[in-house]
Amino acid sequence: MNLVVAMLQAIGGSQGGLTSMLLLFLFLFLIFYFFIIRPQKKRENERKAMIAAVRKNDKVVTAGGVHGTVLQVDDESVLVEVYTNVKIRFEKSALARVNPKG
Repeated sequence: MNLVVAMLQAIGGSQGGLTSMLLLFLFLFLIFYFFIIRPQKKRENERKAMIAAVRKNDKVVTAGGVHGTVLQVDDESVLVEVYTNVKIRFEKSALARVNPKG
């Protein structure tokens, strides 16, 4: 962090506090954006695409750890067979992982 402060002091020159503080906040925002916000948005978009691509006969795992095979897909939910003749309806948002046709 001392390196960042030294760089900002060199850039800021005699203007001092305000310019260096603004550059420091900009630098910290860029770090947060590229290491936290951007990867999180990417994961969320991948998850939405995975849930939208759920089809019949896909193997799924729910957030609660229930494994099963998709029998029917609706707009908001999926019907999953977890054992022979045991069917449970889940919201699509409860799906944690989808293995297509496997």
